[in-house]
Amino acid sequence: MRPRCGRAYRNQLAAEQIYFPAKGGQALADPRIGPYLNQYAGQQLVTGPQAEAYADHFIKVHLTEVAGGQTYAEVSTKAQADPTNAKLAGQVQTLFRGETLRGLLLEAYGFWKLGQIALVAAIASFVLGGVMLLLLTGLGLLHLRRTGPAEELAFGHGRVDVR
Repeated sequence: MRPRCGRAYRNQLAAEQIYFPAKGGQALADPRIGPYLNQYAGQQLVTGPQAEAYADHFIKVHLTEVAGGQTYAEVSTKAQADPTNAKLAGQVQTLFRGETLRGLLLEAYGFWKLGQIALVAAIASFVLGGVMLLLLTGLGLLHLRRTGPAEELAFGHGRVDVR
């Protein structure tokens, strides 16, 4: 059973209906993609690590092929200088959409990572809290065995006669 803490991002990623290429397909044959995505071949993208792999090793690789490796900013600047160039306008749209999707997937990965760290921190806090409870209870009982009622009441106030 998977922890409930990741259900929200899992549902959001699942709603996007993104699937990894099938095993043995042309996309996974590329050495820039295959080694990173083969483990997810044919699966739906629903986890943080899958989102990171898809963004960095599928979308990014394909975006480098859109305009010869130029960035959105570079192509957009050229398109603004030549507003009648339909090819540049199409590249701008493709790069913008691709970088936006890539950014959203990397954001999902980042929040997944934060959730994992918070989960570990919460578990560690509860474990350490339990250890402290046992330790301080044991020290309190040990102190109680070594200290009589008169010394206990006299702490900081001198000797008190208890009769």
